[in-house]
Amino acid sequence: MKRTIKRAAVLGSGVMGSGIAAHLANIGIPTIMLDIVPRSLTDEEQKQGLTLEDKDVRNRIAQQSKAALLKQKPSPITSKASLELIEVGNMDDDMEKLADVDWIIEVVVERLDVKKSVFEKVDQYRKKGSIISSNTSGISVEAMAEGRSEDFQKHFLGTHFFNPPRYLKLLEVIPTKHTDPEVLTFMKQFGEDVLGKGVVEAKDTPNFIANRIGTYGLLVTVREMLKGGYSVGEVDSVTGPLIGRPKSATFRTLDVVGLDTFVHVARNVYDQVEGTEKEVFNIPEFMLKMQENGWLGAKSGQGFFLKKKGKDGSTILELNPETLEYEERKKLKTPAIEMAKQAKGSRNKLKALINAKGDRAGDLIWNILKPALLYSAELVGEIADDIVAIDEAMKWGFGWEIGPFETWDAIGLKSSVERMKAEGETIPDWVLKLIDAGNSSFYKTENGTIQYVDQGAYKEKSFNPKEINLKRLKDVNGVIKKNTGASLIDIGDGVALLEFHSKSNAIGLDIIQMVNFAVEEVSRNYEGLVIGNQGKNFCVGANLALMLMEAQDDNFFELDMVVKMFQDMGTTIKYSEKPVVVAPFNMTLGGGAEVSLPATAIQASAETYMGLVEFGVGLIPGGGGTKGLYLKQLRNLPKGINFDLTKVANDVFEKVAMAKVSTSAAEARENGFLDANDRISVNPDHLIYDAKQRVLELAKAGYRAPKREKIPVVGEAGYAAMVLGAKTLQFGGYASDHDVKIAEKLAYVLSGGRIKEGSLIDEQVMLDLEREAFLSLIAEPKTQARMQHMLIKGKPLRN
Repeated sequence: MKRTIKRAAVLGSGVMGSGIAAHLANIGIPTIMLDIVPRSLTDEEQKQGLTLEDKDVRNRIAQQSKAALLKQKPSPITSKASLELIEVGNMDDDMEKLADVDWIIEVVVERLDVKKSVFEKVDQYRKKGSIISSNTSGISVEAMAEGRSEDFQKHFLGTHFFNPPRYLKLLEVIPTKHTDPEVLTFMKQFGEDVLGKGVVEAKDTPNFIANRIGTYGLLVTVREMLKGGYSVGEVDSVTGPLIGRPKSATFRTLDVVGLDTFVHVARNVYDQVEGTEKEVFNIPEFMLKMQENGWLGAKSGQGFFLKKKGKDGSTILELNPETLEYEERKKLKTPAIEMAKQAKGSRNKLKALINAKGDRAGDLIWNILKPALLYSAELVGEIADDIVAIDEAMKWGFGWEIGPFETWDAIGLKSSVERMKAEGETIPDWVLKLIDAGNSSFYKTENGTIQYVDQGAYKEKSFNPKEINLKRLKDVNGVIKKNTGASLIDIGDGVALLEFHSKSNAIGLDIIQMVNFAVEEVSRNYEGLVIGNQGKNFCVGANLALMLMEAQDDNFFELDMVVKMFQDMGTTIKYSEKPVVVAPFNMTLGGGAEVSLPATAIQASAETYMGLVEFGVGLIPGGGGTKGLYLKQLRNLPKGINFDLTKVANDVFEKVAMAKVSTSAAEARENGFLDANDRISVNPDHLIYDAKQRVLELAKAGYRAPKREKIPVVGEAGYAAMVLGAKTLQFGGYASDHDVKIAEKLAYVLSGGRIKEGSLIDEQVMLDLEREAFLSLIAEPKTQARMQHMLIKGKPLRN
């Protein structure tokens, strides 16, 4: 019988437990969330005359955790509808419900005795064959399973999510010696294909992989700061994006995690290791004093940084670890930093810093990287079977662009080892043997395959067939055609893919030309087309700076031509003879949404933030977005029933005028950007594969291009209603005169002009109205001021 997980249970409803329950609900798995029974009544419960025996009281902790999901930022849920799939209860009254679930996840307090007590109960109530796992961040998984039934032990393992579960990719899976290999294989595949995670198998050692190395690296950095006389701000200025790490760098990361949590994780290793390793995991005195003072970071309002409000706005102060007083935040400024900023890519930036001996920034990076690299090498075989698991754990769990062994390759394995040896460091034997055998890297590429060192020999790295890597494809097969903005790639099975690669994937003439070429090429030689890429964001819109420059130079003829070409591109996509599937992800704004809306189908990543945001810079969508969203909304309506056309137009008007951006693909569907024909991919690494399969499915079903359609519009009556709404906001002080002017233009487009309500117009009529409104607005000085402010400040101007 094929194993499936149709229902799940989460035991423990704290931040992590409720986050896991939310993630399961987001992907459509009904989940029971249980917590302990309160020992006393709240004041409010006493006022209501409730007792400790009332169900609402007994379920209060889990119920409050569920309600808190709506308030958390960033949101753990992709849609409010997800909450309907979370049932709450308590671990005294509702354990018998575990008999109906396929996976039970324990997320209670990090104490072995408590966990074992919970699992004793679970063993009594679970059904035979159900999977049980612990989300422990470092307690021995083997020890938790001691004394449990044989069937329990066969189906038990660790599943360590990283917080927040919706957003962080890593899932560490930790089997015990009793875990059934079939269960382990299933959970690894389920984690990747259904939960959308990057799964690594870890060994049952303190803090597993990512937290073991990550905590070590953070503590090494703290000690180097104290030893080298650096400030908190100086360290953060060079340990973030400059070296391929998150913006939160070192100390901001600690503030986000919480100092209390970090100390707990570090002590877990400290209590279980010996020698010099134990010394590193000993928390510095000033951090213990911070914890004693309650300076835990974001959760307490101050930590390594303090946000201070003043008359002229807020300033960020940094903690002086010697005086424990807050001071003006500092940044390192050295020649090596400037060199690194000029270098392209994290690997070259790191190399520039590492090679700058005697430079304060270069020395800092070397002195924190060196021990972390050596420590990672020493732990191969102990915490994970191979270097790939370690590299991927650090990338997926801590947000590093490149893992420890990829970093070592980037700075030069042989040269860095020679430098380490000259500085008296002990190099792990297996690394020395690798170099002595004439090798110069941990990874290498041969015949299009990536190989890595495993027990002294190179082994081909395996990939999930659902993970289509565009860079690897291009390296092996080249491209069909490319220009500065996009490339057309053959991704196999008769499917082509158009990849955007302009700056921020902003749409300009180069991308428009490639879209037109791609559709024509596919119509002759392929089954269909995917439009997608693997950049930071799918597309942030059109090239705003170029449009502003043209407007300021009064080049309105050229602007009209470019906007018309953009609109025609959307029409080309919509009426392509072969299916076109767009695969948006992350930021899909303005022009990115306008490319998506006319597609045959959208295959969106679960984390897709889609919206028409032009109103914020004094414009309305000019590339067909207004028409596209309106048509999408009409198609979302149930067939065969009367509907209020004015309501549809008002809904689109509101979304465009408010520049509303979805916080997920699920919300994009609720906002009308996705319809029943569109699908969502939970694993972003599988997005291109899923889009490709959708193309093949459409082609196999005998796809035919749609016929041109007439659009019903609300006419003058609808126009008046929309404008009235805008002026009401103006009277209330919520909209400026210029806001109303933009709203009037938008209303005119949506109403189809001064015609009768219910009139049918051709799509091109609405496109012409849209383009006319766009060009008139971009000529306005106040719109140009908004555009310039956005380009310079990165936020909208209200004028």
